[in-house]
Amino acid sequence: MPVSDLTKIFKAYDVRGIYGDDIDGDTAEAIGRGLARALADLSGKPTGELRVGLGRDMRLSAPELAGRYRDGLVAEGAHVVDAGMVGTEMVYWLVGSRDLDGGLMCTASHNPKAYTGAKMVERGSVALSGDRGLNEIRAHIESGLGEAPGGGSYEEVDIYADFQRDALKVIDPSVIKPLKVVLDGGNGMAGPMVGPILDGLGLDLVPTYWEPDGEFPDHEPNPLLPENREFIIRKVIETGADLGIAWDGDADRCFFIDGDGEFVPGDFLTALLAASVLEKVPGADILYDVRASRAVPDTVQRLGGRALINRVGHAFFKTRMRDEGGEFGGEVSGHYYFKAFYNADSGTIPALLILELLSKRETTLAELLADMRSKYFISGEINSTVDDPQAKLAEIKAAYADAQITELDGVSVDYEDWHFNVRPSNTEPLLRLNLESLISQEDMERRRDEVLALIRS
Repeated sequence: MPVSDLTKIFKAYDVRGIYGDDIDGDTAEAIGRGLARALADLSGKPTGELRVGLGRDMRLSAPELAGRYRDGLVAEGAHVVDAGMVGTEMVYWLVGSRDLDGGLMCTASHNPKAYTGAKMVERGSVALSGDRGLNEIRAHIESGLGEAPGGGSYEEVDIYADFQRDALKVIDPSVIKPLKVVLDGGNGMAGPMVGPILDGLGLDLVPTYWEPDGEFPDHEPNPLLPENREFIIRKVIETGADLGIAWDGDADRCFFIDGDGEFVPGDFLTALLAASVLEKVPGADILYDVRASRAVPDTVQRLGGRALINRVGHAFFKTRMRDEGGEFGGEVSGHYYFKAFYNADSGTIPALLILELLSKRETTLAELLADMRSKYFISGEINSTVDDPQAKLAEIKAAYADAQITELDGVSVDYEDWHFNVRPSNTEPLLRLNLESLISQEDMERRRDEVLALIRS
């Protein structure tokens, strides 16, 4: 593979591309070798002393490519702990629970079936990113890997039972009520990963698309897209279920539909999860991202916690939680991080915590959300193509100079009763707007259209 093509597949937080065109077996092996060298740089260990976790999802290309990632790691002298076909968070758990030096998950997450890729972490399950680790991997490959030293080894392990046992520790299973729950696995990894846990909780389950299938015969495994939620919304209403839970392809994110068929935004879910965590750990620090509804800090502060705003992106959340503490962090995109889970994001723990919260409060998800939905009116993320994102951000700051303006991640503009954040995309000439009004839906729409007109002018 020409070295110049690496610019296409190395993203801000992972490696991603079309199988065969962008990433083939040779590329995967080179990435495995580059990862070993980067982990050696980060840890101060020689590659021959590294222990690295490995997993893969259900994509059709995953067995071949995971084998080649493993070949690359072994060629550099590393010992690979290969968990086989698992959910992404199981690799994070493997690295954290066994104190490994790093890990690689062969996955393209929620992308269509033609895609493949790799999510990589260092010790402590902290994600490698463009700021730390990924560029070093790329540099090792681009400078020429040369002759491999060899001497590595691997072992194959089955971690399902131990992972599921540990995940269940976050709740009290005895309080779970026999709720009726529609499950949409999107033919991804949720079925084998989460299914056995839920089966043991006495729930009335309606599992759909629960078998892993890299052909994705039913719909793409991306519940953030409204068209991929249509099925579960219909199913919740048809079956009279209490709620629905849908996972993305590698099952490190889960999404919720209430009993009325309404989708639950990620920031509202963050507020509910924060409430659950603060019941268990009073006064805890809770992280939330710059795009989020004020429902999150308001909820955290009302319940006696400390709300800490953070840059978007899992590497930034995990690193801050590792370095400064923090019991829980939530992102609008559906990534939820838990100190009890090696600061990693999980699609299992949020499902368990929400089921526990509903059971303990003996209420519905819609009722839990009613107060937030009546106070906080959010736009969701809206993308706009712009020629010069930085110039446009300067224009926004000038137009709203009478507001409180911060630049932790893009530009955040805060007034007393409305606010917004505009962030540039890491990979495209896009600006992403998230706006909220604390007055009404109509006020939110008016403010949204005003800011969009400025962005798109």
